[in-house]
Amino acid sequence: MKRDTHKPTGPSQRMLRVGELVRHALSGVFARGEIEDPLLQGKVITVPEVRMTPDLKLANAYIMPLGGEGAEEIVAALNRHHRFIRGRVAPELDLKFAPDLRFFVDNTFDEFGKIDALLRSDRVQRDILKDEDEA
Repeated sequence: MKRDTHKPTGPSQRMLRVGELVRHALSGVFARGEIEDPLLQGKVITVPEVRMTPDLKLANAYIMPLGGEGAEEIVAALNRHHRFIRGRVAPELDLKFAPDLRFFVDNTFDEFGKIDALLRSDRVQRDILKDEDEA
């Protein structure tokens, strides 16, 4: 009998669940303002997504400050404080090992904006109208 060697293409349920736990814990740390850094004081930081590696040892957190201003600088500050943040997040997770944290700017809204602009472009609208006239 031939075995199916197809590997799953997406994250496992466990990776998704742990990623959501880390996302929630990070949001709490940011909301409470526990990180003492002048660059982060008074900033509202959202965490739309956290992606875990399959071994759950690394959490890639995608963040966006409110308004999107200074996102690169805020990510750099968070990466400087990643050990402190890991220490604050670890007690909230029911894991054998606390994952290491890496922070990145969440660009999904920018991508949505580019797609929206493309769909509203004259060229695409002309094709849509042409298809509707033919129907």
